[in-house]
Amino acid sequence: MKTDQKTFGWLNRALIAVAFLVPSLSAMAEEPGELARATFAGGCFWCMEPPYDKLDGVIETISGFSGGDVANPSYDAVVRGGTGHLEVVQVVYDPAVVGYDQLLDVFWRNIDPFQADGQFCDRGPMYRSAIFVDDEKQREMAEASLEQVSALGLEDGPIDTRILDFDAFYPAEDYHQDYYLNNPTRYRFYRWRCGRDQRLEELWGNEAGGAP
Repeated sequence: MKTDQKTFGWLNRALIAVAFLVPSLSAMAEEPGELARATFAGGCFWCMEPPYDKLDGVIETISGFSGGDVANPSYDAVVRGGTGHLEVVQVVYDPAVVGYDQLLDVFWRNIDPFQADGQFCDRGPMYRSAIFVDDEKQREMAEASLEQVSALGLEDGPIDTRILDFDAFYPAEDYHQDYYLNNPTRYRFYRWRCGRDQRLEELWGNEAGGAP
């Protein structure tokens, strides 16, 4: 479960710094208690924090941007287009408690993998779905999970979710972090207006929003 934000504020900043210095935290996670990261683009990053925060073994979720060509982009710049970034959530987790395969299961059940122009009501390339992989092991697991989802035959048409190499992660502004906790009424209204839960239930049934 997510740890108090004040208590782990220093951990958040340290992990972000390490992300630029170490090619893969997941590759380092060979001993119990060492942390790893996973980076997912599932449309609005506000909506991708909650399903991971409730998982045992998840230490921190951070809303931000990956996949673009501009260092330290602002939210306004990303949503205007032209930076190449996607809205993402970066999950910092203890692989001794929760596996990357479990994180993938949660990812798929919180997106519409068939939508090519964004996610739900949010349209544009910055809202497209993707899995950013740190290393070959993550890539193999991500590709296997995509094949599993494809085999479910949820809907006619190709899956549009991409698997991309992780390069850099830039945290979004502070007011975006934990938005669903700090602004619960606005968050619930946005999520309802966007039709997110309705579409997830249509695709995933009882598994919508969680793991199988």
